[in-house]
Amino acid sequence: MSLIDHLDHLVLTCVDVEATRRFYIDVLQMKLETFGDGRMAFRFGNQKINLHVRGAEFEPKAHLPVPGALDLCFIASVPLDRVIERLAQMNVPIIEGPVERTGATQKLRSVYVRDPDYNLIEISELI
Repeated sequence: MSLIDHLDHLVLTCVDVEATRRFYIDVLQMKLETFGDGRMAFRFGNQKINLHVRGAEFEPKAHLPVPGALDLCFIASVPLDRVIERLAQMNVPIIEGPVERTGATQKLRSVYVRDPDYNLIEISELI
């Protein structure tokens, strides 16, 4: 048995809060959550992404918090073809895919995009 059960949240460091908010809320349709002293997070399922702004991070923080250093894979709640349609509607270019990949529990069909800070975002469906 592993010591760890699941991921609760991760922290994303951004440069432009509004561009990041638009991407995660408008494009990926995550829910905005505010907490604490004006902190912001993007909620999806039972997880969330807390947002830090470069140069104004909350303590404690990663040793070297930098925008654009993440490579994230999200499992879509809808068929990947609907994700592809949504990305096209929102003028978000797909940089690779659809392609077959290996996920944590099974094979995936994925597309790759970049968020406003150039983090690599993989959006997948289980196959």
